[in-house]
Amino acid sequence: MSTGSGAHSAPAPNSQEDTVSDATATTPGTAPGIAAGPAATPRKGTFSSLRIRNYRLFATGQMVSNTGTWMQRIAQDWLVLSLTGSSAAVGITTALQFLPMLLFGLYGGVIADRFAKRRLLLLTQSAMGLTGLALAVLTLSGQVQVWHVYLVAFALGLVTVVDNPARQAFVSEMVGQDELRNAVSLNSANFQSARLIGPAVAGVLITAFGSGWAFLFNGLSFIAPVAGLLMMRTAELHKVDRVPRSKGQLREGLRYVSGRPDLIWPIVLVGFIGTFGFNFPIWLTAFVYHVFHAGAGTYALFNGLMAAGSLIGALLAARRAGSRLRLLVGAAMLFGALEITAAAAPSFWIFAALLAPIGMVGLTINVTANSSVQMATDPLMRGRVMSLFMMVFMGGTPLGAPVVGWVTDTFGARVGFLVGGAISMAAAALIGLILARVGGLRLKIDLRRGHQHVAFVPRVADGTPPTEKELAAVA
Repeated sequence: MSTGSGAHSAPAPNSQEDTVSDATATTPGTAPGIAAGPAATPRKGTFSSLRIRNYRLFATGQMVSNTGTWMQRIAQDWLVLSLTGSSAAVGITTALQFLPMLLFGLYGGVIADRFAKRRLLLLTQSAMGLTGLALAVLTLSGQVQVWHVYLVAFALGLVTVVDNPARQAFVSEMVGQDELRNAVSLNSANFQSARLIGPAVAGVLITAFGSGWAFLFNGLSFIAPVAGLLMMRTAELHKVDRVPRSKGQLREGLRYVSGRPDLIWPIVLVGFIGTFGFNFPIWLTAFVYHVFHAGAGTYALFNGLMAAGSLIGALLAARRAGSRLRLLVGAAMLFGALEITAAAAPSFWIFAALLAPIGMVGLTINVTANSSVQMATDPLMRGRVMSLFMMVFMGGTPLGAPVVGWVTDTFGARVGFLVGGAISMAAAALIGLILARVGGLRLKIDLRRGHQHVAFVPRVADGTPPTEKELAAVA
């Protein structure tokens, strides 16, 4: 797609019958993503969406601010642990940052659907920069206390309520439906690239000068995305009609999702994983501090290893032509199994080596769920649906983080990590069975040589294969 593509976007599917991934062609009675079929969408280049000028500006700005964000995350976690010596306190900080998403997430989606997303992002990105500067002033002046960190984390969470759905939905306005999946994957690659750089720089700064300089860099880093948004050519954005103000818009969004198994079950799955499986600030600080008796540099190393795996996962996702729920469920099960294995790792280097594949599989879950939900959603509903997605994915953290932090403090880092992995794995298995049932599929085990040993195949009842509507749920 060239930068001069038309200023309108292709409509997204409006019914369950239309939600089969456009990357998979199916023959009658064949489940998409289960049996082999010819690809309907040609494989794109890994960086195809970067041909679009507006998206290049957006991605460049996000790269700078994401680096600052990761620097602040490392510095914030380590500052709280240094002030309190408690993994539960780190969990409380994480919970406060994501609590607004749980409380107000759906309202953020309504705002994102109602107002121009570029203008919203100018406001939210500026506000996020101010939170970083406030924490820098408190820390560099030597006045910082743990309640200050809690307050700033909560304020950042309030801004994120609007920023997240607006930023997620704005991607389609920049690149259009054809490049949406690639752009979502590159956004994740962007974030994970910054995750490689940010912790490494933060580790050096914290060790040499203290946490305050990492907070200062983060605050100043938001100049880049604000400049990128101001430099965009608005005439080249894909026009999406804004939703007029009216009553019942929250209920309308919830009804829309509840009637779509291809939307509701991926959201439920990422909710379980986000609540119990993604509490890495708690686990990694606990392993560094209590198990390996190391410092901030080791914490930065662990985050860097996870980022390296996540970056590989994002680039692989960018090359895939479509999003399949089968991949989502399989990745979620593998993710839980890897966390359980890491919890039992007998040595420092085995634990460290497992962090890269955990990052890669975790990123695959995020990208697959995000892109499949976005591509299956009507543009007029996208802000509300993505706010629900982010509310469940991130908003579960205030519920899970204090519990996981308490388990980690009480029973040790290994038990805390193992519990998170076990819950993630169990949720993936249960939702996989639900999706298979909705899609009219059954598990087939064939131990004969040369045959696929385990596969899901259409379940024929009374000679009638599953309908296209049923199959759409497991595309």
